[in-house]
Amino acid sequence: MTQIRRLRLEDLDRARGQLRVRRPDRLDHVACLDELALDLVTTWITERVERWPDSTNPYLMVGRQTAVDDLHPQVSQDVISTPSQRAGIRPDKLRQDRLFDEAGKPPPLSVSCASSASAARPRRDRSPLPPRQEGRPGPIRA
Repeated sequence: MTQIRRLRLEDLDRARGQLRVRRPDRLDHVACLDELALDLVTTWITERVERWPDSTNPYLMVGRQTAVDDLHPQVSQDVISTPSQRAGIRPDKLRQDRLFDEAGKPPPLSVSCASSASAARPRRDRSPLPPRQEGRPGPIRA
């Protein structure tokens, strides 16, 4: 959950289907996003821009208070965990299920998201995000 709170808009590369996860005192991790994850993050960013068009908070995940706070704080743990609790989903259980599911599948075609693996899968057109406004965090690469 802490890593989710630290994700920054500038770490998202939609064109390559990658999200850099910053890990203090460790090497950063680059997560390869599948089509569903890319669609969800695009939907979230569009909603975020519609709700808080003047937000300059650099974090990917924001809430009502952090989106408009000039100090640019990270979103609270509760903002991340409450929706999953309401849905009856434990984040640790979701991760375990995902790992078990992936364990039964063959390894990806390539280690790199931007290499032949992403070129091999067809990508459907994505609607462009709203234009970046001056003073807003960026870049969000399409």
